[in-house]
Amino acid sequence: MTKPIIAVTLGDVAGIGPEIVVKAVTDDSVRNVCDLVVIGHPEMLMRAAKRSPTVGETIQVLEAAGDVRRQELERCIRSAPTGHICVINPCTDAVLRAPPSVVSSVAGDAAYQCLLAAIRLATANAVDAISTAPLNKESLRAAGHNYPGHTEILAKECGVDEFAMMLHLPESRLQPFCRMVSASPSQTRTDGHGLSIAHVTLHTSIDSIPDQLTIESIATASTLMKTFLDRLGSTRQAIGVAALNPHGGEHGLFGNEEATVISPAVEIARERGCNITGPLPVDTLIRRAVVGEFDGLIAMYHDQGHIPAKLLGFDSAVNITLGLPIIRTSPTHGTAFDVAWKSDAHINPAGMLQSILTAVQLCPRTSS
Repeated sequence: MTKPIIAVTLGDVAGIGPEIVVKAVTDDSVRNVCDLVVIGHPEMLMRAAKRSPTVGETIQVLEAAGDVRRQELERCIRSAPTGHICVINPCTDAVLRAPPSVVSSVAGDAAYQCLLAAIRLATANAVDAISTAPLNKESLRAAGHNYPGHTEILAKECGVDEFAMMLHLPESRLQPFCRMVSASPSQTRTDGHGLSIAHVTLHTSIDSIPDQLTIESIATASTLMKTFLDRLGSTRQAIGVAALNPHGGEHGLFGNEEATVISPAVEIARERGCNITGPLPVDTLIRRAVVGEFDGLIAMYHDQGHIPAKLLGFDSAVNITLGLPIIRTSPTHGTAFDVAWKSDAHINPAGMLQSILTAVQLCPRTSS
């Protein structure tokens, strides 16, 4: 089997992106299963490498004035001496002056340019997937890029209208929680492919959510989830749909979105072949999913899905964008300005490691 090529962006260089990337791409668990190319300024990567006593890598730079073909990447990877990292730099030297641990337009623009470069590589099939380090939304906006985050940029650049943000928890992370909350200590999860949570609405105010929920948007998120679970290898593909209101609305006492929007969407998704149940009260839905009743969940809004995912696996959950023609993964944490580039901080690359490994898992297998 040939190893897939994964493009890894540095994200916002004022945050922990360079530090988690350099630790992840030099980890044997990653290097044994894929080839890597880092998208960002090589000097920022070298600065991060010097801060890690376990890395000590030499950076090999692949200069690319325009589009990079797969053959060029493969040649760079094959010719790189042991321990070197191939880098594509879409940034100017201005990024080297970005102040650490604070919002800045120069860091925001560099993160944006790195993401665009990675998308171009993926859409041209020069790489098999992209894994993105965190960017800062304020820095992005300060640079004049008016997007709420990665997901919306990816959707626009890939030309898709039907997409969803999803957080995926690996099975290994769920098993301890399953044993903790199960009625039977011997109970284990049956499908074995982890738990995935897709979101119908993304970065928006709580006040705006009811107006943004539509029958089609919920049905679309459900069918995107079904497609992902099939790609992941899930045979059951059981999907649970969250209610919006407490106790599922209590037949209209606490709201009627369950009856007027969510239930009709579930019926449409069922007609499209989804093994789907809902709407279900969230306070019991999460527990039911953890013990193994569901493989995927549909959350109505950001925090409804993010809170349980990050509680269960902050350092191992992976953000995956559904509906794209390319594979994109990311850690679920942010830029962590509070610890980035601090001399006494311990930077944990677990989220970045899991992001890359999940990208590899989603890549089609090809023979050499």
